[in-house]
Amino acid sequence: MTKIPDSHVDLLERPILFNLATIQPDGQPQLTPVWGDYKGGVLRINTAAGRQKYKNLVARPQATILVVDPDNDQRYMEIRGRVVEQIEPDNEVIDKLAHDYLGVDKYPYYVDGEVRVTFHIQPERVTTSG
Repeated sequence: MTKIPDSHVDLLERPILFNLATIQPDGQPQLTPVWGDYKGGVLRINTAAGRQKYKNLVARPQATILVVDPDNDQRYMEIRGRVVEQIEPDNEVIDKLAHDYLGVDKYPYYVDGEVRVTFHIQPERVTTSG
């Protein structure tokens, strides 16, 4: 298992947007800013079933996440990894992330009928700067 360096783990513990790259059906990358966290050695991101990043991660379970320190744009971490678990439905993680990023107890943007999904991404390669 690839370890997140102690020097940069704070980037995953603070409410900093993850830039999530997935692979489109035609091989092109798709990049999306998402909320995320780090728990039990995996990165967790939550999305709605049916969105493009969801489709990409189900079909091609590779992902790259870039997290840039908002206080120092020369300090960042790139994590390449693989989806090792998909939890569907999962409102618990999106509510936790809403608390981290917005300071609220419940995710305020629920859409009726929407199914929230959490992907666990296992780091396989980590690069840091700064």
